[in-house]
Amino acid sequence: MKRILLRSGKSPYDVVTLEEALHRDVIATNSGNLIFSDAAHKILTTPDTEVVSNGIPSDVSAAGRINDEYDAFVIPLANAFRPSFEGSLKRMTRLISKLRIPVVVLGVGAQTGVSYNPERLKRMEPTVREFCSAVLERSASIGVRGEFTEQYLKKMGFKDVEIIGCPSLFMYGDRLSVHKTAPELTTRSRIAINGSHSAVRTQGLDRIITRTHERYPNLCFVGQNLSDARQLHWRDLSDPNAAVTAMPTHPDHPMYREDKVRVYVDPVTWINDLRSFDFSFGSRIHGNIAALLAGTPATVLCGDSRTLELCRYFGIPHRRLDQAVKDPASADPAKLYAEADFGDLVGGHRERFERFTGFLDRNGLQNTFTHGDGGVAFEERLGALTFPAGVRPWNDADPASLTSRFGWLHTRIDELSLDNARLQKELARSGARIKSVGAQPASVYRRARRAVGRPIRRALGTGL
Repeated sequence: MKRILLRSGKSPYDVVTLEEALHRDVIATNSGNLIFSDAAHKILTTPDTEVVSNGIPSDVSAAGRINDEYDAFVIPLANAFRPSFEGSLKRMTRLISKLRIPVVVLGVGAQTGVSYNPERLKRMEPTVREFCSAVLERSASIGVRGEFTEQYLKKMGFKDVEIIGCPSLFMYGDRLSVHKTAPELTTRSRIAINGSHSAVRTQGLDRIITRTHERYPNLCFVGQNLSDARQLHWRDLSDPNAAVTAMPTHPDHPMYREDKVRVYVDPVTWINDLRSFDFSFGSRIHGNIAALLAGTPATVLCGDSRTLELCRYFGIPHRRLDQAVKDPASADPAKLYAEADFGDLVGGHRERFERFTGFLDRNGLQNTFTHGDGGVAFEERLGALTFPAGVRPWNDADPASLTSRFGWLHTRIDELSLDNARLQKELARSGARIKSVGAQPASVYRRARRAVGRPIRRALGTGL
């Protein structure tokens, strides 16, 4: 039995309460991550292959164990080549450099503006070079999201680069069915809208959201950030994103008060809920891919290269966000729905799927559609589980809404009490150890302080 370690926040089969999911951040700050990691998990599972989630963090000290226990490390990525992710990319590179097993990257992307100008990525080129070099020493090629990332890496001298898109759209193999079920959208249509804090704060998406909210009473905003979910479930405004009050996930927003906002911590509930909608649109690529997987028509409002190159590759209907914001009426759902053409998306899907599985073959990875049951066992196992519903706004104070929250808090308080007792013992032991080296040279004293400080920092890191 071949064992694959997959970079993902959690296994698709892990059923976690909303409180625990938000506390542990199983979505790795963005629930869109689970769309492509769950798809990769399903695709790579065969009768001869077991897939195990690593929980996301790049633990360099685990390299020896990974080498001993796994046959390959597969890394599905999104917009990893961006300045804000550079620290994580460096840690990942340090781990990869210690691995002796194959390392395969699925769908990595570089992020810049819709003009495809790579200037903002110039400073992190050495980090990207080190990462790609480490990966290519352990794989046949790197799979990238689209044209811009391919050009970006080839200009750096990397030749073994293949455009494969994102694993998410291959969740059902070579099958993808998206049809308009209504001749046109009306004010009674069910519409899902999505968007990021940056698109609302700096790119004007809030104007489109406000206009759509005024005209379509059956509108629902689907957020994706951890901070979105915590605002809905706990009314937690401690994150910097809480400053964006024009975001529908903020408690001051009218859509919040009207219970027209959701966030999902499991792709299965997210996709299932979107089956009942007539249309989805907005700036979130995986928010709209979730709709397409549900068979629901969708249009992406592209605000950067990561969404634009993926839409171009897959043939997903799209418009540039900056152009839509200049004329919000042009981004009216009825107009976008009427203009949307899914011919390329659906008609070219089989060819793109074969290109994707060819990439897997060249990198020594089997897939369930060619080498297994097509994902039947995966879907049956998911179907037997009961996942929590989407996170919704906390607008009431009835006993049912309070029970799970207060019950979880009570459990956490008990855990923190035990942690506090352990911390007091650590402090006592640490004080004695520091005293014992107090007469030693300063360098020894500093090393001792660092050594005893590690368990204390770990204990202090446990909290709400």
